[in-house]
Amino acid sequence: MTSMVADETFTFADLFAGIGGIRTAFQNVGGSCVFTSEWNKYAKLTYDTNFADGESHIFRGDITEVRPSEVPDHDVLLGGFPCQPFSIAGVSKKNALGRAHGFLDPTQGTLFFDVKRIIKERQPKAFLLENVKNLQSHDKGRTFEVIRQTLEDELQYQLSYKVVNGIRFTPQNRERIMLVGFREPNDFTFDDLELPASGPKVESILHKTDGSEPVIPHDDGRFFDHDTNRVRDRYTLTEHMWTYLQNYAAKHKAAGNGFGFGLVRPGMTTRTLSARYYKDGSEILVEQVGSRPRRLTPRECARLMGFSDNFVIPVSDTQAYKQFGNSVVVPAIGAVAQIMAPHIAAAVAKRPAA
Repeated sequence: MTSMVADETFTFADLFAGIGGIRTAFQNVGGSCVFTSEWNKYAKLTYDTNFADGESHIFRGDITEVRPSEVPDHDVLLGGFPCQPFSIAGVSKKNALGRAHGFLDPTQGTLFFDVKRIIKERQPKAFLLENVKNLQSHDKGRTFEVIRQTLEDELQYQLSYKVVNGIRFTPQNRERIMLVGFREPNDFTFDDLELPASGPKVESILHKTDGSEPVIPHDDGRFFDHDTNRVRDRYTLTEHMWTYLQNYAAKHKAAGNGFGFGLVRPGMTTRTLSARYYKDGSEILVEQVGSRPRRLTPRECARLMGFSDNFVIPVSDTQAYKQFGNSVVVPAIGAVAQIMAPHIAAAVAKRPAA
């Protein structure tokens, strides 16, 4: 189970929770989760396995079916919401298809709308929303402008945002935009964000074949054979797959296209791990001397996202690859949580006594 490492000083709601990456970061600065929403049953299994929530903890599935009144009072709202297309004109996908939609709100029909309605009714003291870097440029910037106007002008939160690259914390190029809001004005600034001067290399997350790989009881030898000090053979590409990827890359290179597999060595960093990694692993392949390359194991993917080896992986490899590809770089979120923490504490100190 994931344990608290700080005294609980504030409460938070965990929306679009996935496997709990954002939650982990905020627990580490003293947060206590009072509400979780996640619709995917496999992600829920991983989440439940790793967090010791009692029966009183409120866990809901589809956020679109959650009434704001079901969400307990909380100090901070957290969410890595999926970016669905919407525009400042309020034209929904249904409308674009010629179907009646019956509403004028420009965020309706998107999952951001569900974030908005919960913030509007529950009025948390702060929020952190995380999304892909391209959110800023989506639909020529109109999508982000709707979000900014909603959070700042309509909901009246002080909004700050910054693109943070996880490569300063783990050996993965992963740019994500962080949106931080506070209900009461304060001097929060992303200028306080402390980034390591340089990040680790991929060797830091790979299974060690020199006899020093730690034994992880809950992995039960699933990914790594300690008797032979080798990664399990099933992670090495088949000859057919390796030949296919080489030929496919060569064809695209000849045509002037950008496709290529991401072959990495210990001293390098990786491309962005995606939820599609389970298909062929081509975006991150580990070079093996004298053999075909291999894909990362799910445990290595967990490390690449900044999860500790205490994190239990109770699902199939396919589901694990999807889950880590959809997750967040935990220490990157943690760095933002660290600079939010004193401002959250100050806001909580003003909270009327129960």
